Amino acid sequence: MARVLITSGPTRQYIDPVRYLTNASSGRMGCSLAEAALAAGHEVVIVSGPVTVTYPSEATIKWVTTTEEMLEVAREQFATCDGLIGVAAPCDYRPEFVQGQKISKTGQPLVLELIETPDIVATLGAEKGSRWVVGFALETEDRRFRALVKLEKKSCNLMVLNGPEAMNSDDNQVEVLAKDGTVVASLSGSKPEVATRIMEIVGNQLIYA
Repeated sequence: MARVLITSGPTRQYIDPVRYLTNASSGRMGCSLAEAALAAGHEVVIVSGPVTVTYPSEATIKWVTTTEEMLEVAREQFATCDGLIGVAAPCDYRPEFVQGQKISKTGQPLVLELIETPDIVATLGAEKGSRWVVGFALETEDRRFRALVKLEKKSCNLMVLNGPEAMNSDDNQVEVLAKDGTVVASLSGSKPEVATRIMEIVGNQLIYA
């Protein structure tokens, strides 16, 4: 049995007290992976951004809002886990300055200066030691090449490649890539079905290997 950390859902980066940057991640894949890991007998910790899905009650759930918060809490939890599945879609940019009051309309274009947020999987991957890390890459072009670059850059053991059609969808179509560029599996179906197969691969290659 392993103690598995799963990051899930989107994050929010506020522009002012009521507006924020985010994406369409629903948390469904993270929820399905948690259910599959629990069904396989593992212990699960979920660090999740704001979602409406209901995570399994058997999992330990830590709620966060921003990418910085997700990194902080995930780092704390990773210290007691055997591996990480980074399926969350953290917001990659945040405003350089957050306005203290609601921005009023002026009839003129609004210019936002954005800076990058921390890369959660890359940060934890660099600190993993003997633990394992599975990343997710959502790409729109040169998909496999970009996913393999991320696999190397983020020190992942496996990378799961999917596309934007996975966002807020009940189904998913993915490729599981190994460090040598091999396509371990091409999977499609409902997110619970795909998650079950991913967990079987993780179990065979990383947990019980």
